Amino acid sequence: MSHSRRQSASDRASPQTLPNCAGPDCAGPDCAGPDCAGTGFDSALQDLLLAVYAQDNAEWLAERITAMVAQRRGKAGAHRVQRTSWVDQRDVVLITYADSIRDGDTAPLAALEAFLAEQLSGTVSAVHLLPFYPASSDDGFSVIDYRAVDPSVGGWGDVVRLARHFDIMLDAVINHVSRQSAWFEGFLAGDPARGGFFHRCDPRADYSQVIRPRARPLLTEVETAEGSAHVWTTFSDDQIDLNYATPGVLLEILDLLLFYADRGARFIRLDAIGFLWKKLGTTCMHLPETHALIQIMRLVVDAAAPGCLLITETNVPHADNVSYFGDGSNEAHMVYQFPLPPLTLYAFQTGDAQPLSDWAAALEPPAPGTTFFNFLASHDGIGVRPAEGLLSPDQIAGMADRVEAAGGLVSMRALPGGGTAPYEFNISFVDAVSAPDDDAATRAAKFLAAEAVLLSVIGVPAIYIHSLLGSRNDLDGVARTGRNRSINRAKLDRATLTGELADPGSLRRLILDGHLALLHLRRTRAAFHPNAEQTVVPVAPSVFSILRAGGGDRLWVVVNVSGAPQQIQANRVALGFPQADRLLDLIGSQTVAQPGEEIVRLELCPYQAVWIAAD
Repeated sequence: MSHSRRQSASDRASPQTLPNCAGPDCAGPDCAGPDCAGTGFDSALQDLLLAVYAQDNAEWLAERITAMVAQRRGKAGAHRVQRTSWVDQRDVVLITYADSIRDGDTAPLAALEAFLAEQLSGTVSAVHLLPFYPASSDDGFSVIDYRAVDPSVGGWGDVVRLARHFDIMLDAVINHVSRQSAWFEGFLAGDPARGGFFHRCDPRADYSQVIRPRARPLLTEVETAEGSAHVWTTFSDDQIDLNYATPGVLLEILDLLLFYADRGARFIRLDAIGFLWKKLGTTCMHLPETHALIQIMRLVVDAAAPGCLLITETNVPHADNVSYFGDGSNEAHMVYQFPLPPLTLYAFQTGDAQPLSDWAAALEPPAPGTTFFNFLASHDGIGVRPAEGLLSPDQIAGMADRVEAAGGLVSMRALPGGGTAPYEFNISFVDAVSAPDDDAATRAAKFLAAEAVLLSVIGVPAIYIHSLLGSRNDLDGVARTGRNRSINRAKLDRATLTGELADPGSLRRLILDGHLALLHLRRTRAAFHPNAEQTVVPVAPSVFSILRAGGGDRLWVVVNVSGAPQQIQANRVALGFPQADRLLDLIGSQTVAQPGEEIVRLELCPYQAVWIAAD
């Protein structure tokens, strides 16, 4: 495959001088406020670059990055309709592929926009468009051209139009590129401009400490103009890892992030970001250089595209995951909350909410200006590594057995030094929490109770389109592609989907209506602000119970994760509700305590969720 050479970021950059401003703490006469970048920006940038690169490379990069920011500042976000500078309880993200819904000859992005306008107006605030760039494998995550839209799904005009109605989240798949990309083809051909863009590896070296997300070879042999070479391929032999030790790689990626902001992105997801820096003799995960690079990305985005938020995707144990907040102001605005899916799944598989409750009780609140990005299901499987230390190996093994019994699959990862372990469960979350013989109403009740957990915990919730629409395991997709993750990546025909939703008793209709009811309620309650206080209230092992409080609002969230009725009680004063108020379950529109009643008593049906507030 051949590609026309795009002008590089280093070609476009030309030195410019920014105002003499140190950012939000500057009091100088030229300061333009928090969105400005000048002397303080330069100093911070220099320090970060020197933490990664030799001085001559750091100086070269600093000059070009400063020019890039000067050129772009104030231009990014022109296509973005932004309600607030930070997120609030109205923020709910829909995760979807650009072509998850197909409608005849209509461009899939246009079909998606029409479907969202018809079904989700006023409930979902943002759309995470999974990679829609030209790609060679992995359902879009092996990107050929970062700056193009796959013509089979539409064009940038479709993305811009969608951004006028919804906040948009775009993927920056920047750990690796497709072997069919112009960058890698240039590397193979001996183009000196791309010679350092990829890792030339010695296959005889010791890679035993490197953390591997797949049970596949870490190195791939390729033929270059200079002869045979081995390149680093963390995920597959079609996904070639970029070499950030080459300064030009960082420059290109920073330019790309601002390009996405220019196209209307309010959120940018940094995919697989923990693998970014390679150093033999280490795990090659979460290295100090990786954190420094993310801090550079944050610094540049804040300066050139204020209001654009970075989200790190690191499917790893919790302590490593939250390290990407940095000091609370210098790395990710949001981090994926990866323990939530496996812990919620365990709760509903076993009827035991204790591990979920214990984890939530130990969760430290994020700093102002940061929060968690919560989800249960996505285009990927349910990651197992984030449950390490929270669930025992026997508990995880039991989950794997139940996943397989529900028609799901278990993907493995290679362990340092040999052996394998579960990496993720590949299954529709609807099927994962259900029994094979459940009818539609029972299946919907179980799943919506799990979704109530997602919509209640601290952070911004994200709902995968196949969860929103009650999709089940797509085993035909797995057979067709040979990939486990295809089990939850089906393409839906809009006419067929519309027909299924027209049946009030169908699983899709029950689950969509249940979501819409919860989402309408959620957006009206300040207690669900992503930074509102969260406190676990222990009541019973089979019940997940938390208090959320903020903005003068207070809610008691109670979810029965079991198939047995639960009778629980709590002291009204301890819950923080005034004696004079009636207490109401918002979901069921039922009174649960009259004014003056000291004890709040609840009789929960199997898989019932309640949101209790003072009326």
